[in-house]
Amino acid sequence: MLSRRELITGMAAGMGLGLLPSHIRAADKIAGSPKRIIFFLQNHGFDPLTCIPKGLKESCALSGVTLEKPMQLLEPYKDRMHIITGLHGRHTSPGHSAFFGALGAYRGGTGVPPSAATIDYALGQVLPPTMLPPLCIGMESLESMKARPTLATLTASGPNQPVFMHCDPTMLYQMLFGSIAEGDIKKYYQARSEVMLDIERVARSKSKGLPKSEAERYESYVSGFRDVNGMREKLSKISEQLKKFAPKLDGRYSKPKFETEWHDALLEIGIAALQANLTNVLTIASGCGEYFGSWKGLGVPDTGHGLGHVDQPGNAIWTKIRNYNCEMLVKIMKALEAVPEGAGTMMDNTLIVYTSNNAEKQHSDGTEWPFVLLGNGGGRFKTGQYTLVKERPINDLYTTFLRGVGSSVDRFNLDKNMANLTRSKIGPIEELLA
Repeated sequence: MLSRRELITGMAAGMGLGLLPSHIRAADKIAGSPKRIIFFLQNHGFDPLTCIPKGLKESCALSGVTLEKPMQLLEPYKDRMHIITGLHGRHTSPGHSAFFGALGAYRGGTGVPPSAATIDYALGQVLPPTMLPPLCIGMESLESMKARPTLATLTASGPNQPVFMHCDPTMLYQMLFGSIAEGDIKKYYQARSEVMLDIERVARSKSKGLPKSEAERYESYVSGFRDVNGMREKLSKISEQLKKFAPKLDGRYSKPKFETEWHDALLEIGIAALQANLTNVLTIASGCGEYFGSWKGLGVPDTGHGLGHVDQPGNAIWTKIRNYNCEMLVKIMKALEAVPEGAGTMMDNTLIVYTSNNAEKQHSDGTEWPFVLLGNGGGRFKTGQYTLVKERPINDLYTTFLRGVGSSVDRFNLDKNMANLTRSKIGPIEELLA
């Protein structure tokens, strides 16, 4: 049985609760800054030779060059792309995966809890507010997603405060769109809502008579249920907005033949959550931030850890997986382009960050950690470029993201000693900002 302390901690983690340092939270809203950011992490590494156009050895414009085969589906979007290499994450202990260290830019690895908020959560706190904290979705084999409908490997709201990702599309649909659903999903949503209200009432009543110190701790536990129930109430009040963007429920949810059908369904829910303005940050983990993975729906028979031992450049399997990633990226861009926002579209105010959770390969020491950015985030980030950064940690890129949304930070998750060890420089990577 869980102790009260474990229940409190678990509830806070599940809701993504936590406070950021004031210097990160305080953001001056600047004209032309992003309204939302999407992170897409593919496991088993991201070999730079699969994203750097042949012959490029120095920073330059992407016009006039051709993308490598694994990334060629993004060829029409080169003018909205920024390829970045030369960053490192040696201090994150990536190995099979840096886990929370990939987005936290601190020591991670198997079994290592988060030591601070990750960049996706930090950005969610300074971007224009939405109803939900960052939404995280994880894609794995069908067996894994059914056995672990939620798990926490990449995102954190603070020290020892993991934020859970969702791997079962039916459960995630129920959570976000259950109030407007029909049939069994609607019944399940209503029944669960009643249970959660009852739990909150019972939990609140149990706090009476507790010593002050215990009562304060217990209130955190009660407030977790209050937040969950409050979210359900808020969702019920925007039914028309939810109906406008809710994905269509079909056989992929209940009877998937391949795991990729659930991958696609999860992506559609994530896109709908952005379109409906439920969240300002979407984190997508292909491989769930671990070192397994399955893509049988693409005709890839190999699964699991062994895929990470294959050299990616020129490999047919990895070209298929990378192309599938790019199909998803294009789907996101087209979906956001279809929704008007201000004088343009949602995509005009969006930044997409594509990378890996363990640098350039499995068993990496983090020496090379490539990133591909899509979109200019409301005009704050340069596009149509390839930039070779000279020996700076991924922390400096995350500082750049925070500067891009108006947060006056000089460094992200680095003290002075680690900054010297990692060769971090104060402030953003200026070459990336417009």
